[in-house]
Amino acid sequence: MDIRYLSEADDRLELSNVYEESWKHAYKGIIPQDYLDSIPKGRWATSLDREGMHSLVMVDNGRIVGTSCWCSSRWEDHPGWGEIVSIYFLPGYMGKGYGTMLLERCVNELRTAGFKNILLWVLEDNHRARRFYEKNGFTAADDFLDDEIGGKKLREIMYIRSI
Repeated sequence: MDIRYLSEADDRLELSNVYEESWKHAYKGIIPQDYLDSIPKGRWATSLDREGMHSLVMVDNGRIVGTSCWCSSRWEDHPGWGEIVSIYFLPGYMGKGYGTMLLERCVNELRTAGFKNILLWVLEDNHRARRFYEKNGFTAADDFLDDEIGGKKLREIMYIRSI
């Protein structure tokens, strides 16, 4: 397994597929199924190179199997914090310890960039992800976001960690 930054040569459709497959697997039973089924191929391909975002990829024998994106906090209440925007894997790579490897690389990149505190958001009903972040030193904060995805009202919980 190799973890590196997304390069210009990387196929954006291949990386978007990681997001798509991860969403369909991880959010099953949380986000309405008809919404998950309607996610088009390439949904995230054009948004992977946004200014200020830093994408890491995990590669297994030349195939992108996981990704994480981080940036400076986008939230006014947390200036000077780092933010982990996403961590996604192809379903066959979930639950095998790769997430911890990618998360720690992301944390190290944030530390190297000078951040002392990190935040991220997790869907309240995504208990697997919440356990993962708690196991890796994050704690739930008192900040919430109310959202709607596929016509369903959902709540996101902020998790924080000092580094």
